[in-house]
Amino acid sequence: MYSFEIERPGTLADAVAALADDEAMALSGGQTLIPSLKQRLASPSKLVSLTAIAELKGVCSDGGTLTIGAATNHATVEREAAGIYPALAALAGKIGDPAVRNRGTIGGSIANNDPSACYPAAVLGSGATVVTNLREIAADDYFQGMFATALDEGEIVTAVRFPVPEKAAYMKFEQPASRFALVGVFVAKTAEGVRAAVTGASEEGVFRWTEAEEALNGSFTPEAVDGLSIPGDGMISDLHGSGAYRAHLIKVMTKRAVAAAG
Repeated sequence: MYSFEIERPGTLADAVAALADDEAMALSGGQTLIPSLKQRLASPSKLVSLTAIAELKGVCSDGGTLTIGAATNHATVEREAAGIYPALAALAGKIGDPAVRNRGTIGGSIANNDPSACYPAAVLGSGATVVTNLREIAADDYFQGMFATALDEGEIVTAVRFPVPEKAAYMKFEQPASRFALVGVFVAKTAEGVRAAVTGASEEGVFRWTEAEEALNGSFTPEAVDGLSIPGDGMISDLHGSGAYRAHLIKVMTKRAVAAAG
């Protein structure tokens, strides 16, 4: 580790002002950033902690929409979203271990956009809206590749708004040491149609499996995707699994998610 300054503002306005410094970085749960600092993969001169900003925390429901403050930790989402959006609550309850779930936040997860993280699949699969201090960004426009998002420098995620679907489920084949998704699929059925988002598999990060969506719109059953397949080209290939293996798992996890949702 190395020396740096840390600020802990109590308001969003103060956090935005602190992040105007080009050498500053936002710190939410720190589950990715702190290990990066230890390995010298990042070296900001100042960290701006968002954990003391009350307006960035909490879970509320209104008119079929679930809104989660960006600084809300995974354990709180698991507990407070259970009666509103069970699939999302179940996803939050399987992120990492209890220590991670009590520190990590939904805003930190989607701002980092790790290609194997669970929340990006839920946000994209639900057709959620990412709210920042400057604007609102549709999920389809927000995720822009591995570790890349539509956020501008100094822009802060303040909340995520989820339309609550008729049916939904998330299934992941996890890497047992990290509990990240080797492949995870979030499926949601709404009046507008079915969305299926895949995490952990592609070199481009989270993506929608549109062919499966079309098949599931015709029949929301696991068997609807039997005739589909995804090529291994462009899939992550590492010591945990080849690209072809991950491509196979996408179909398996999709069928399991549909079965669980149905």
